[in-house]
Amino acid sequence: MATATVETGQLTDRELMAHLFRRAGIGASQEELEAALVRGYEATVEQLLHPERQPELDEDLIFRYYVDFHESRKIDSAMSHWVYRMINTHRPLEEKMTLFWHCLFATGNSKVEAPPTMLQQINTFRRFALGNFRDILVDLSKDPAMIFWLDNNENTRTVYNENYGRELLELFSMGIGNYTEDDVKECARAFTGWTFKNPIPAAKPYGRFKWEFEFRPDLHDYGEKTFLGETGPFDGEEIVDIVVRQPATAQFLARRLYLFFVADRPDQAAIDELAEVYVQSGYEIRSMLRSLFLSDYFRSRRAYYAMVKSPADYVVGLLRLAQDYRFPKPGIYDVAFECRYMGQDLLNPPSVEGWHTGKEWIDTGILVERVNFAASVVTDPSKPGIRKIVDTLRAAGDLVPEQFLDACLDALGPLPVRPSTRAALLNHVEKQGPLRFASADDPAATERVTELLQLIGATREFQFM
Repeated sequence: MATATVETGQLTDRELMAHLFRRAGIGASQEELEAALVRGYEATVEQLLHPERQPELDEDLIFRYYVDFHESRKIDSAMSHWVYRMINTHRPLEEKMTLFWHCLFATGNSKVEAPPTMLQQINTFRRFALGNFRDILVDLSKDPAMIFWLDNNENTRTVYNENYGRELLELFSMGIGNYTEDDVKECARAFTGWTFKNPIPAAKPYGRFKWEFEFRPDLHDYGEKTFLGETGPFDGEEIVDIVVRQPATAQFLARRLYLFFVADRPDQAAIDELAEVYVQSGYEIRSMLRSLFLSDYFRSRRAYYAMVKSPADYVVGLLRLAQDYRFPKPGIYDVAFECRYMGQDLLNPPSVEGWHTGKEWIDTGILVERVNFAASVVTDPSKPGIRKIVDTLRAAGDLVPEQFLDACLDALGPLPVRPSTRAALLNHVEKQGPLRFASADDPAATERVTELLQLIGATREFQFM
């Protein structure tokens, strides 16, 4: 799928900042964007890269209003809890990286069938979101949901199960073609005995208990192993040490970060740059992302609106723009289900490969779902963010059709559109002439604004980020 526009030239400060918040976060309100413009691009990048400096969400408040979130007996509660966090986070890059790791280390409740354990995995991803890749892989290998998802609880010194060892090399770190079948077998041997304690059955009034990692020495193979050309009595952590040193791992992770944050099509020169940072930084994700966000390829117009929004980006981005659900209220389940209806069933990816992204996020049915959801958000002037857009246009005074259209495109982006799209939108606006507010709360003028926002939300260009 092509990009949303073919415009050339450097991005304006406002365009660049909005671009950063779409990619390094999940959208932003107008206030957040204005504050970041005052702060400056590089300072905003640094703030995003250090989420620990921003306040955490008040989980007690969330659990007080959404009581079912605390136990998350159903996957719907767990999914809605995460979506609420994405909408309200003060740490957008931390949440975006949590989504990245969930897409890369895809684990599904369809098999695990333990929503609290799935949320425990998401919390692990959040805790190490921008950390060291070596530490992330070690923690992933100890995660009970992953252990059960890929059957490592059945991997013992008497009966090997290669599922986790294979996917660790193929899908999580190196990629096909960079290891042998013997390497898979030796990797599996090193992870024998990495399992979880017998889960305590659900009991009233405590609900379901979370699963806990356990190392079983009696099930571990302590024998000598030869893995990727190195020999020794390796355990799982030593296998990870070898894996993260591989050039293939640097290339693999750099490619995945590029495809997630920059464009749906890879650029080998940019990937090589990121791979070099991976090596020089000692496998630090924060360093790789700093290089990425400050790079020319990320800040170029070629990358601007060059990616199809994932369902999570689409749904959460709209709600952050509208400043909706900034406090717990009914309806959060319906919002979370929108991600599912659009093809991204959070906490339940279709397979260990995760979701197929890019143009595969869009088909006829999903496009209708997207357009309808956008309409339900932007046509509601009671939402603070939408009210802010209306008030901004009212404060600007009378606006001729082109000014009116440009202001709405700026409010939803700034969003570049093709000449044909612009002509169609302008034709609609011109039928009713200039935008004028007869009073501070003119319902007819307000309706014109929200109607135009709805039409923009239905465009092809709005599906990109």
